[in-house]
Amino acid sequence: MQEAISPDRNRLLAALSRQSRQRIFPALRRVDLPLGFVLHEALEPITEVYFPVDGIVSLLSFTKAGETAEICVVGSEGFVDTAVVLGADRTLCRAIAQSAGSAYCMSAADFRREFKRNAELRAVTLGYLHSLMTQIMQSVICNRHHTILQQLARWLLMSLDRLPGNELHMTQELISAMLGVRREGVTEAARKLKAAGVIDYRRGHITVLDRPRLEQLCCECYAVVEAESGQFASRDHGR
Repeated sequence: MQEAISPDRNRLLAALSRQSRQRIFPALRRVDLPLGFVLHEALEPITEVYFPVDGIVSLLSFTKAGETAEICVVGSEGFVDTAVVLGADRTLCRAIAQSAGSAYCMSAADFRREFKRNAELRAVTLGYLHSLMTQIMQSVICNRHHTILQQLARWLLMSLDRLPGNELHMTQELISAMLGVRREGVTEAARKLKAAGVIDYRRGHITVLDRPRLEQLCCECYAVVEAESGQFASRDHGR
């Protein structure tokens, strides 16, 4: 029997005081997030809020032609979907499990009620929202001004930070969809990283062999996002 993972493995929930956790945890239920699981679709009502405890969730935006690009990634540091904090009941993004894992979820209605009456929860979630906005804004800069190799390096590092090991299960086709670039560009960038001894890969499986070198090859965008995430994690949220 698989050992149960506590909700406080989610760092946002763990940042709450014991009193707040005692109010919120009874409303949570654990759910599996298999690879490719859609937490919610674009433009459809958000009925549940998810707090990942392992794995990665990607938020994807689409064009009318069906082209995709990843807006941001969420792991155990946050929750999906922040639109409920802003008073919305739907978003333009699809939330999908990029890496298999699990999460705790509660109804969006319960979350909204608790958000309104719990000042501590508001402080924590709004602080996380600022961190997430930093990630989104830096991704825009990166996708516009940096090479595909740099974008791939950033994406790999951000994914590794949200996983327990140095391996990712992801095809180049899916990575190209996440980055919003042609598959050929991802293939060439991955080939260069492999030739440099930074990664090894076969279809659907990437292993990072030299993280320090990967960080050197990455642009400054990764460091900017992670610095803001670190500041959020270290803040006193009024506990």
